[in-house]
Amino acid sequence: MAIIAAGDRNSLQFDDKEILSFVDAEPLSSEPRGFAPEQMITCDACLRANPPTRTSCLYCAAQLPKTEANAALQRPQLRKLEKWEQGFNVILLPKTEAQVSEEVLKDAAQLLRLEQEELRRIVELSLPLPLARAATDQEASLIESKVKEMELNALVIADADLTLTNSVQKRARAFELNESELVAHSAGGADVWRLAWTEIILLVAGRLITQKIELEERPSGRKAENEIVNARQMSEDEAVLDIYTARSDGGLRITAGNFDFSCLGAQKGLITAQNFSTLANVLRERASEAIYDDSYMRVRRALEITWPVEQHTEARGWRRERPGRVNTEAVTTSDNEMQFTRYSRLRYYLTLHHTEL
Repeated sequence: MAIIAAGDRNSLQFDDKEILSFVDAEPLSSEPRGFAPEQMITCDACLRANPPTRTSCLYCAAQLPKTEANAALQRPQLRKLEKWEQGFNVILLPKTEAQVSEEVLKDAAQLLRLEQEELRRIVELSLPLPLARAATDQEASLIESKVKEMELNALVIADADLTLTNSVQKRARAFELNESELVAHSAGGADVWRLAWTEIILLVAGRLITQKIELEERPSGRKAENEIVNARQMSEDEAVLDIYTARSDGGLRITAGNFDFSCLGAQKGLITAQNFSTLANVLRERASEAIYDDSYMRVRRALEITWPVEQHTEARGWRRERPGRVNTEAVTTSDNEMQFTRYSRLRYYLTLHHTEL
């Protein structure tokens, strides 16, 4: 038996076996262990080893092979896509048979890198809404399968299937409301589109919101941050309506601030908002077989999680305030038009391919 003295305190006694087991014990570590060499996945493109949790190569971004060994370990990377990139959207479908448990919400939020309350907000709306936007079809399929293992229904829809490449939508400036068809005229009257009332299958209503923040700053010399001299915030919004037929041609869009309401005749009023509402009601009456969807404003906050509004900052250069003092000006603009377009095209896609939703 070994005895270890501790000054005036009572001696501590240990068995030799206890000392040996303590010496041979593995050191404590706060960091998780890495993967064994045999668990690593070799990239076919650059031949470098990657962790089995990845779906794409860490070094060259090529797709990694999927094996039975790494299938359970793979996790989506969910990097933020550039504006020009085409992605793959994982859409959560409404769950009707039972409520989603807190445990499922926690696990799914961890998988999707969301806050649990954000995921709860999406689930509780009980509408088809985006859960994630992946860079590759393989990553989106991985998310879909993992989510389905948690007994949540999901569907992968590519940006290409939403025809988002045709982002310049046909915009109508004026209508002719004939008995059998809707005749739409573009701005300037160069193009004319004819839609039979029975052809129209979907009307999607919403609002386009633009916000601008103008900031004027003065260089503060030694301080880390510039001094804000002046700040102005402006916002504007207008009603928007997308009109779709089964032709898969992107549909028509009208906006309240850029439309001639002469087609309303005696029903035309002095207030744009009232005229737009009246026109929407007329279209709903004439295209009686079409679905009218005005859910966008209700789901905006949930869409922001996966499809955020676009934002960009423009520098306006230097402005001389007085001799020896200059300020810098910049304008930050955010608008939700692409977000609304994505949601509108999603509703159109589901109307064509998943009528039960």
